[in-house]
Amino acid sequence: MSKGTQSMNLLKKLISACLLNTAVLFPAYAADKDIDIFRSDFVSGKLSWSEVEKRAREEGTVNWFHWGGSEQLNSWIERVVVPKMADKGITLKTTRIAGTRDAVDLVLTELAAGRELGHGSVDAIWLNGDNFYTLSKQEALFGSFADKVPNSKYFEFDQDNPRAQLNLSDFGTPTQAREMPWSGEQYICYLDSKRLSRANAPKDFVELEIWLEKNPGRFTYVKPPHYIGNTFVQTALYSFNPSGQGYKEFQRPITSFTADEFTKLVQPGFEYLKRIEPHLLGGDTPFYPQNQSVNQSLYNNGEVDFACEFGLYLVHNNIKTGTFSETTETLAFPSSGMIKNKNFLAIPKNAPHPAAALVFTNVMSSLELQISKLKDIGYPLGADIWKLSGAEALAAKAAEPALHGVTADELGRLAVSDTNASLVKVIEKIWVDYIEKKSSLPFGEIVAKQIVSN
Repeated sequence: MSKGTQSMNLLKKLISACLLNTAVLFPAYAADKDIDIFRSDFVSGKLSWSEVEKRAREEGTVNWFHWGGSEQLNSWIERVVVPKMADKGITLKTTRIAGTRDAVDLVLTELAAGRELGHGSVDAIWLNGDNFYTLSKQEALFGSFADKVPNSKYFEFDQDNPRAQLNLSDFGTPTQAREMPWSGEQYICYLDSKRLSRANAPKDFVELEIWLEKNPGRFTYVKPPHYIGNTFVQTALYSFNPSGQGYKEFQRPITSFTADEFTKLVQPGFEYLKRIEPHLLGGDTPFYPQNQSVNQSLYNNGEVDFACEFGLYLVHNNIKTGTFSETTETLAFPSSGMIKNKNFLAIPKNAPHPAAALVFTNVMSSLELQISKLKDIGYPLGADIWKLSGAEALAAKAAEPALHGVTADELGRLAVSDTNASLVKVIEKIWVDYIEKKSSLPFGEIVAKQIVSN
């Protein structure tokens, strides 16, 4: 053996000893390195799925943070998802939150405090839109995983297929497989046909203003920055886009606009919202409900004649549970376009149980649970119907709840894309200043201030 070889072997032994001592003295370092290797190996395709499942069983737990405002959803999770995860040797711990931003803020706070790889509290979050945009912008995501789990076969990830757009882009932010599509939704309105006939109901925002003048106080919308309220505002802005291009210019990122350009784009819509405000519920002191539950209560109590929120099968679900009257119907409003999107499951960079989180996303995206979710609680498929076999597609079709007052084709024709995530916070802050706080500043200054602060 040459002296050079002996020296090299000695150096290797010294390095190994240093690493071993580091792992003994600083176990957190060893854990961080282990998770980093695991993440790198999975994302690069070096790990088999059986290896992922083995590690997931060793981790034994997955912490899922999700909106907890639906008892139907919460019950389904306990009845269906918890046992499925137990079959995989994993305990599912759920944290029900009022708003997704709570989970996003927790992840970012922990990362800012130095709780990096493996030291966070959150393994998975149900999210989309500006919440995904925020985590993406802060580089706080696990990495590209969604196209690598076994059940990715039910989702279109082909960049060259136009039908993949809802999986590849989330409110204008490229997903890059950093979140798994879980469900789809469309923003709809609903009415009680006993109180307001479909023939007399407004079909667009112009008709809504005329209807409100004749029926003051019989409508309101959820208060921004709640996402339900944001979506109503965004839909109005689409309708009054002075270029006539509707939603299309709202797909651009905020960095592509000057303050003057964005002012011209949104001012007509905001002036409309200001105009109808005195005719909303509450009149001179308009009442904007804090969330969809309050809005539904107003509707059920007969204080408003129709209301709006996300929920393709919301009417069917709520009639079934007795929450809505049997004369409730879905209203295709506005005829200029109803926002449709997908929502996802994301894994934070500092997830404490990354393998269990991967298994969780795979279980949730299985066709069995996708169909169960659709049939039992009326949450639409996240899976893409054209990726299913003939028998699978028939099973999914058979599981669809009924639509009341509209057809799937009608809703499909009216579907438009959601707003680019980078615009959402700007729009909601403009609403707060211009509508809620009634700022005396010129509208252009309000817009410029919010663009600068974004």
